[in-house]
Amino acid sequence: MIKFLDLQKINAQYADELANVAKKVIDSGWYLQGNYVKEFEKNLSEYIGAKYAISCANGLDALRLILRSYMEMGFMEEGDEVIVPANTYIASVLAISDNRLTPVLVEPSINSYNLDISKIEEHITKRTRAILVVHLYGQVCFSDELKALADNYKLKVIEDNAQAIGARYGDLLSGNLGDAAGFSFYPGKNMGALGDSGAVTTNDKELARIIRSIANYGSEVKYKNEFRGLNSRMDEIQAGFLDIKLKYIDKENEIRRQIAKLYRNNIKNSKIVNPELINKDENSHVWHLYVIRTKHRKSLQQYLKENDVHTIIHYPIPPHKQECYKEYNKLSFHITESLADELLSLPISPVMTEQEVNKVIELVNKF
Repeated sequence: MIKFLDLQKINAQYADELANVAKKVIDSGWYLQGNYVKEFEKNLSEYIGAKYAISCANGLDALRLILRSYMEMGFMEEGDEVIVPANTYIASVLAISDNRLTPVLVEPSINSYNLDISKIEEHITKRTRAILVVHLYGQVCFSDELKALADNYKLKVIEDNAQAIGARYGDLLSGNLGDAAGFSFYPGKNMGALGDSGAVTTNDKELARIIRSIANYGSEVKYKNEFRGLNSRMDEIQAGFLDIKLKYIDKENEIRRQIAKLYRNNIKNSKIVNPELINKDENSHVWHLYVIRTKHRKSLQQYLKENDVHTIIHYPIPPHKQECYKEYNKLSFHITESLADELLSLPISPVMTEQEVNKVIELVNKF
């Protein structure tokens, strides 16, 4: 079986380093808000190029904390609108509605699957306060036009960088393109913890201060609570694990790029549409997922399963069709709905062998 993502094999590469960190944390007797968290935050901020990195419990919390902090700063209030792609994992939308803000869904580009930047302006109203861009599947969603639009309307640009750590837009890394960015270190991500964790990066000192406080019960000083906060903290073991993985993220992303290039150059089946590199820059995509499009998805997935290739659908039900968002169920987003019916993710990971990649290509071409 060619696994979609072999986490055991990925983590086995660094087993000795991970075990060494775990032992040190256990022996230290200090498990939260210690030196490993501080060191990881320092190293993450330096890697991304942002002034501040604040760790938290998971990727959803990272986005929730950004929006909540902008509300505490008076930049947003309940009912304000945040533009977000209709084609995304539901966490992007949950972060908005959880803060009693209003998600304004915008169609993606059929080519990139990312938010169609050309469609944003028509959705801006007097209550729009931010654009939440999602670097979906690992490809940067950003442009000079987006920045100019945000500047013109005085909107915040918030990056959902859960899937794209290490991706570039020109000389800048994703996570340092907008006003703030949320990261997920869920185990299956390009840089995954051995549990769950997240982080926020920003160059805004006050935003960073408030995010850190809210994530710690709304408190900077113990037992003194400035905000009605959350408990959203990364533990020392996960910080230690992630600091190890941060050293290897560029190497692992490059392996993903090489696999994606093999897929793109060699999958030649008229029933299959390969994903596109939108700005033709290989460094703009870290290929968290390699997502093909086909009107024959069900039969292709079954065929690959029968031939011992594991695939996944990301994502079969778009947010506006989910039961929890009944108020949006009658809305129609044709491109988003088509993608939900046609997209299929092929195996891709830094531990796939060339033989496995070639087998996937051969099978898809024979389909």
